[in-house]
Amino acid sequence: MALSFPNRARSFDEAHSRVRFLGHDGMFKVKFFVLAEVLLGEQSERTATENDYLTSFDALRVRILEAAKRAYRSRPAQSITLALEHFT
Repeated sequence: MALSFPNRARSFDEAHSRVRFLGHDGMFKVKFFVLAEVLLGEQSERTATENDYLTSFDALRVRILEAAKRAYRSRPAQSITLALEHFT
């Protein structure tokens, strides 16, 4: 079965400066994390708010989900962290 993202929910993990979201491969959940550096753009991490991260995630959702699928295809795991190198 292919990886899918039926739930649009995402949340900011302040302790690790990342946004988390879930994918599903059949009946298996796959946890994904997008590091803050991917979402910040020109903004400083010191001034970014939770809302800034989530808004950026929403704006980049298509690219993020494509990167998540590529990362999962190349190395399936229960948890995958997406960093800048996943978007080049």
